[in-house]
Amino acid sequence: MNQTLTRKDFIAIVDDDEPLREALGSVMKAAGFSSRTFASAEEFLACDDCNETVCLILDVRLPGMSGAELQRQLCEANRQIPIIFVTAHGDASLRDALMRAGAESFLYKPVRSDALLKEIHLALEKTSNREKR
Repeated sequence: MNQTLTRKDFIAIVDDDEPLREALGSVMKAAGFSSRTFASAEEFLACDDCNETVCLILDVRLPGMSGAELQRQLCEANRQIPIIFVTAHGDASLRDALMRAGAESFLYKPVRSDALLKEIHLALEKTSNREKR
């Protein structure tokens, strides 16, 4: 990976499934990433340090604000966070709509850690390449 992350940078995991959040947090730690977990989109938005998010792993279905609504809000605020959607629910039309709206990737649960890490590295590399231009 070409991008150098600062000590404050983190990967945000937003999912209402607590065991999955914890598992994904462990995967991030084992891969050398700093991460923070959030049970809802609203909790993520309330985070004082959410500007340090370098990649967002986001469930589609959440209580309250959905993942798609959070993506829309971030886009409207011109927040350029790479988003990797994960879901147990969804179809090709939902995937296509979220990708057209700017998502980096769309993965189905259960998420394989190697596939997720590959997508994170690709998203961070794309971001790094965009910033160099």
